Amino acid sequence: MPLRDHFRPPLSIHRHWHAFHHAWATCLCFDLNHQLPEGYFAEPNVQFGIEIDVATFDDTGGKCLAPPKGSAWTPPEPVITVPLTLATDLVEVLIYNTEAGPTLAGAIELISPANKDRPESRDAFATKCATYVQGGVGLAMVDIVTLRKANLHVEFLARLGQRAPHMDSELYAAAYRPIERDEQVKLDIWQEPLAIGKTLPTMPLWLRGGHCFQINLEETYERTCQEIRVPRNGA
Repeated sequence: MPLRDHFRPPLSIHRHWHAFHHAWATCLCFDLNHQLPEGYFAEPNVQFGIEIDVATFDDTGGKCLAPPKGSAWTPPEPVITVPLTLATDLVEVLIYNTEAGPTLAGAIELISPANKDRPESRDAFATKCATYVQGGVGLAMVDIVTLRKANLHVEFLARLGQRAPHMDSELYAAAYRPIERDEQVKLDIWQEPLAIGKTLPTMPLWLRGGHCFQINLEETYERTCQEIRVPRNGA
């Protein structure tokens, strides 16, 4: 099934993009679990509009909990307090290795509009992705969001001090493999342009430890559209 525009009319009037993203992440998870060997599993992690209740850490009204008996230590005042933007929209498939864990081995990020809407949000997303690959975790990202023009693939690589190869498309799929080669840690990069009305590519997903599996974007996209009754033509 050719890629539809889930963020603009006519489809956006009759179907919710966040429901589609949720279903697609789940379908990708099912597909990967059919490929993964014993000791690995994939699960979706989908959360929209998260409000992380950091205030729960301040239930004491700003006072430290009772110190151990015989201790009178209390924490000093912070040197400075600054704003912090959290990555609060999550649409991802996480792949774990259970041998020592579970330990995160790979991640697929389905980009949402909130990930792209403000510089702070884009920075938080790029930081999360950089943390993944710098920890040896294989990564892929898929952007079918037509509402906003920011390119998180470019911003993520800029965070690593690299420039993305030119690509004549605002929509894309990209995959990243951290690997040690020639006594240096390097990042292998794959990128494919996406376009409304065109079929989706198959991308590699390299897991920590060297296993590679297919991200069947077209197959899982079509299955998701069928399961939640996204019309093939019109709305």
